[in-house]
Amino acid sequence: MRLILLGPPGAGKGTQAQRLVEKYGIPQLSTGDMLRAAVAAKTPVGLKAKAVMDAGELVSDAIVNAIVAERIDQPDCAKGFILDGYPRTLAQADSVEAMLGERGIALDAVIELVVDDKALVGRIVKRAEEAKAAGQPVRKDDNPEVFEERLREYYKKTAPLIGYYHAKGMLKGVDGMANIDAVSGQIGALLGKGR
Repeated sequence: MRLILLGPPGAGKGTQAQRLVEKYGIPQLSTGDMLRAAVAAKTPVGLKAKAVMDAGELVSDAIVNAIVAERIDQPDCAKGFILDGYPRTLAQADSVEAMLGERGIALDAVIELVVDDKALVGRIVKRAEEAKAAGQPVRKDDNPEVFEERLREYYKKTAPLIGYYHAKGMLKGVDGMANIDAVSGQIGALLGKGR
């Protein structure tokens, strides 16, 4: 099972990815985690990424694509994987397609968590209040202004992927505003049909 989860920040992609990891026994591939792992392992591409990050620059698509390619070749990805936070742009989506094509594999589905932006901001504010009440640290991006900036960035760069995957007949939408269990159920039903 090879999946991409799409949706704006706060839509619940990470939560749903974790549930899919447990259900299917496939890894969740987060580009941030993969970058840190490649740097720590001092792989050739990890060393390139480290040099770029140490210089305070953004890691290029070429480096991110190479890290993803390196990661999907690992034995734990043989049964599949969930891409989380990647691809973020149309250029990266083209790279994913080429990368998988070179390996003779394809995506099984692209699942979009469809959400209401105003309600998402409310969800973020509530999450911050709950963290404070529990004496836990509040995430830096659980601030409405920071979150709204992340939303604008999502719509500018990542939202075009919705049309890209829809045109390929791969996009499946679920109601991301439903409760966590209901969203998991919708995803399970969609994946059940596709298998």
